[in-house]
Amino acid sequence: MIAYLDNSATTRPTEGVIEAMVRAMREGYFNPSSVYQPAVEAFRSVRACREAVLEKLGAVGEKLVFTSGGTEANNLAILGAVARMRGKQLVAVGRAEHPSVRAPFDRLRDMGHEVRALGVDSRGELDWGALEAALNDGASLVSCMQVNNETGAMLDCERLYRTVAGRALVHIDGVQGFLRVPFDMRNADMYTLSAHKVHGPKGVGALALRKTVRLEPAHIGGGQEDGLRSGTENTPGIAGLLQAVREMDASGLMEKKLYMVRRFLEAVPEALVNGPEPERGAPHILNMSFPNVRGETLLHALEAEGVYASTGSACSSRKKKVSPVLLAMGISPDRAECALRFSLSPHTELEEIDRAAEALREIYPKLKRFQRR
Repeated sequence: MIAYLDNSATTRPTEGVIEAMVRAMREGYFNPSSVYQPAVEAFRSVRACREAVLEKLGAVGEKLVFTSGGTEANNLAILGAVARMRGKQLVAVGRAEHPSVRAPFDRLRDMGHEVRALGVDSRGELDWGALEAALNDGASLVSCMQVNNETGAMLDCERLYRTVAGRALVHIDGVQGFLRVPFDMRNADMYTLSAHKVHGPKGVGALALRKTVRLEPAHIGGGQEDGLRSGTENTPGIAGLLQAVREMDASGLMEKKLYMVRRFLEAVPEALVNGPEPERGAPHILNMSFPNVRGETLLHALEAEGVYASTGSACSSRKKKVSPVLLAMGISPDRAECALRFSLSPHTELEEIDRAAEALREIYPKLKRFQRR
C-alpha cells in the first residue's frame, strides 16, 4: 500500500470518471458542432456539464468556457480581460499566487501595464490595506486565489468582492478550492477550475464568467465556446469533468486533515505548521517544516517508503529550491527550505496518514543527524 498525500498536484480519476470518458470515446465520439442526431447528443452532454458546473458555483445563467485546464483558464481570464481594456492599466495580484497567475501578470508588466503585488501575512491573509490603495489608484483588475495551493490559506472572497465594489474586475483562481471549499459566483466576475484536482481527467478545465465580462480570446478559428476558445471540444474530458462534479463529496476532509496534524506532530514534535492554523485553512492542504532537514531530502526518503508528498507547487517544484509563496508570507528561507506539503482527497484513507506518520517517525531523526552546520 502506498500513501498518496499529494492530491493538490493531481488526483486519481475515479472508476466512474474513467467509464464516462470511455463511453464518450467509444459511443459519443461525434463532433458536437455537427447537426445530425448523434452529434446533437454530444452537444447536449457538453451542455449538461456546463450547467452542472455553473449550478455548483451558484452561477446559473452565466457563461462557462471549457479550456485545457486551470493554467489556460487563468491566462484567458487575466490576459483576455486586460486586452479588452483601453490604454495602460493598473492591475493587482496577490503576492502568493500560483505560477499560472504570476506569469500572465509578468507578461502584462512586460507589455507596459503597472502590476501591483498585494502582500500576505504569515497566515496567508491578504493585505487588505494594499488592496484598497490599489483600488484608489485606479486598479481595473484584481486576481487572487480562493485557496493557496501550498499552504491551504483561504481567501475571504465575499470581503474581496465587497471591497472592490464594482471598481475593478475580480478574478478568483479556484483551482484548489472548487468543490472542496464553498464558493458563490456572486463574489467574482471570473472563476477558474481544473478537472484533475477533483478526480476528473487532466487536460480539461473551465473559466466561469459573468455575461457582462468581455474577453479577448487567445484561440481563434471555429468560434466554439461562444467565440472565446475556438477548437473542437474535448468531449471525453468534459464527460469526465461532469462525472467528477456529480461524484465529488468533500465532507469529512477537515477531520482527516486534523487527524493528520495530530499524527505528524506525535511523530515529529519539532515540526512546524506553515500558514493558517490547520482548522482555519482549507480542509485538504497541510504545509509543515521539519527543522534541519531539507524538504527535498525528506521527500525522497519518504518516497522510498511509499509515501508521496510535495515540496510545493507541482508546476514549479523542479525549478526552485525555496517556495516563493512561503517567502512572501515572511517565513525564513531556512524554514521554507525544510517544508513539505501534504494534501488529501475524499478518497484518502486514515491508514495512508498512519503510514506517513510512522515513516516520518522513523526517517526524521536519522536525517536530522546530518543537519548542516
